[in-house]
Amino acid sequence: MTVLAETNQFYSATFLGTTQHSLAYTNTPLIKVGLSLHGELQTVKTVKVNGNQLSNNLKLGDFIELGIIKGDELNGYTAISIDATQANDNNYRKLFTDLESLKNVGKYQLLKLVKNDEKEDNAMEDFIKAPKLQGSHIKTIRNMLNLKQTEFAEKIGVSGSLLSYIEIGSKPITDEFVEKMYTAFPDLKNALDLQFDWVTITFSDMTGEQVINDVMRLKPELFLERSTTQNFYTREFAFAGEKNIYVQDFEPTKDIDTNQDVQKVGATMYLTGQGTRLFEKALLEQGLTWKKFFVQAKRFKGTFSRLDIAINDNWGLLDMDEIIEATQQNRFWSKSRSFAIHGNNQDGWTANFGKSPFVIRIYDKQKEQEQKGLETSIKNRVELELHADRAEQVISEWFENDNLVEYSVSILYTYLWFVDEPIDVEELKGNHVRERYIDTLKPMPAWSLLTSLGQSMKFVREPKEQSVDSILSWIMKYVVPSLEVLKKTGHWHEVIEAMDKANLSPEQEKLIMATTKNAITQASKQLNINFEKPTKKYNEDDEQGKGA
Repeated sequence: MTVLAETNQFYSATFLGTTQHSLAYTNTPLIKVGLSLHGELQTVKTVKVNGNQLSNNLKLGDFIELGIIKGDELNGYTAISIDATQANDNNYRKLFTDLESLKNVGKYQLLKLVKNDEKEDNAMEDFIKAPKLQGSHIKTIRNMLNLKQTEFAEKIGVSGSLLSYIEIGSKPITDEFVEKMYTAFPDLKNALDLQFDWVTITFSDMTGEQVINDVMRLKPELFLERSTTQNFYTREFAFAGEKNIYVQDFEPTKDIDTNQDVQKVGATMYLTGQGTRLFEKALLEQGLTWKKFFVQAKRFKGTFSRLDIAINDNWGLLDMDEIIEATQQNRFWSKSRSFAIHGNNQDGWTANFGKSPFVIRIYDKQKEQEQKGLETSIKNRVELELHADRAEQVISEWFENDNLVEYSVSILYTYLWFVDEPIDVEELKGNHVRERYIDTLKPMPAWSLLTSLGQSMKFVREPKEQSVDSILSWIMKYVVPSLEVLKKTGHWHEVIEAMDKANLSPEQEKLIMATTKNAITQASKQLNINFEKPTKKYNEDDEQGKGA
């Protein structure tokens, strides 16, 4: 066992690789250690250890004995034993080579205690795969459409008896049946889709200007340079002068002895919710997909600080009032057992489950956009907010198995589940709750349907041009009535004169420049993009950019 001194708690310690830039030849390397309690991963620490505390055959997921881990987040952690004997240098060089091969593994592996023949064995936890479309889901769809069995069967072109057998689970759901259903109800086929909604990548060996030019390949003149104190950085480059796409790094300082500028490296790229849509225009201009861009970022040693995956409910499968009521009545199971509710009926509800490094968020997207004076076809949204190693885990899985949609839904299904009956609090204290108890309860039909349909949803890009829509919306709603008063009372010429003499801020100047530019990237072959065509979503896997 291993003890974390700051909590005085015993844990099982698991080797999770090394940190990106910490590995230099030393007998006291920094490694990443997962600390598990009762079979569930509690935290991950970067710990300095003795080389002879590590096995030469050390693999990811291996359990290690570290004794007492001392220190804290501010000063770092160490598990170096005073009594430890010096490792043989030749043996350690081999160990160091093995550690080097595990550098940048990008894997955040969850631990689960598995009992087998009354013996405890430690294994890596797999996510539970969400079930495929079932008869109960077909019944839920029919009920949402307010159709009787005979009406639904007639519309999709099957017999009433077949539909009845399918709904009770006596007959399997065939691909032909699903295709007929989608043909009859085309909106159902696009009921859900998946998008990235926040991307933060840190580049430890680059400056902000290098990230803009070499990684993002955006036109640097469209960025406003300004000072910042956010995230320990001192300089910020903001695209169009706004906080949608921005890069933060360190402002050059003067060397006291030489009076020369000294540039400290290290920069972070931020794409917010709106920023991801704007950046998808840049991807389209360069003929890139998100995957190709992320591969490119990895070549520059980029590490993910945050990745938000959005599952868009375009059809209104979820009822936010039902979600909030179920949460308040404890009719849900969350692996983190932590939740918070915000909002109201008028402005829209938001429910958060978990805390950093992993949060599941469900909210009324349409009402959220209405508060900003904007429109959207998305009814509700389920977001997976992943930080640091959790984000790296998803990206690694996507790179290796090309299964982002299925993997994202499996994470959601594993970590959050709603039911239609009360949960016994005492039962929640046991092990293997999901397998032994939660799955025996009647699920919330809409949530069960969402996790099932989600497996076949498309991963889409929805590129947007830089615009002044939010400003225009605010002006039209709050300012135009007052302008009309001025116009009718003979003061319109004063308004025009004031506009002509107005001094714009640097942020406003950059906004105008970015809004009026046709292309925002440095791509050698600019694409003629028509953003007014009916289809505005693109399949991520379709490199030609055909509509979704």
